[in-house]
Amino acid sequence: MSRIPTPASIEASPAAARPLLEAVKKQLGVAPNLFRVVANSPAALEGYLGLNGALGKGQLDARTRERIAMAVAEINGCDYCLSAHTYLGKNLAKLDDAELAANREGGSMDAMAAAAVRFASKVTRERGHVTDADVQAVKAAGYSDGQVIEIVLHVALNTLTNYVNEVAKTEIDFPVVQHRAK
Repeated sequence: MSRIPTPASIEASPAAARPLLEAVKKQLGVAPNLFRVVANSPAALEGYLGLNGALGKGQLDARTRERIAMAVAEINGCDYCLSAHTYLGKNLAKLDDAELAANREGGSMDAMAAAAVRFASKVTRERGHVTDADVQAVKAAGYSDGQVIEIVLHVALNTLTNYVNEVAKTEIDFPVVQHRAK
């Protein structure tokens, strides 16, 4: 049971959040529980969607973004986000089970993507306190300064949703995937 109520529908959400949720529904076909929980604060929903939309126009491709989301959700122990990003990773980014498993372990089957996922994992675990060598390693793999910043912002964006879902205990509305016990 959610600790913070999930509006049952877009219509049951605060009026200021409804157009934002309609836009999510138009893009995804549904307004998942995460978005409706965040809609309890229309300002928070607007902020989340704004950052998510801006990063979607960035230099990192959708597959790398999903890989990072999987790694961050595993580290933060967020089953909602693991479930959502496993579904999105398979169905939208076309990542296979082996790749998703590697992402959850902080890596990738793709060498360049592995550098991004390793760096994102380190940023998550160390709460941003990475070393010069960590930054140099991701740059040596071919990532630009701008892409390094985007990786950090994807960590922040995914940590935000991980924390919201864990605080709210958002009901999972995707096929359930559970984090590994630490």
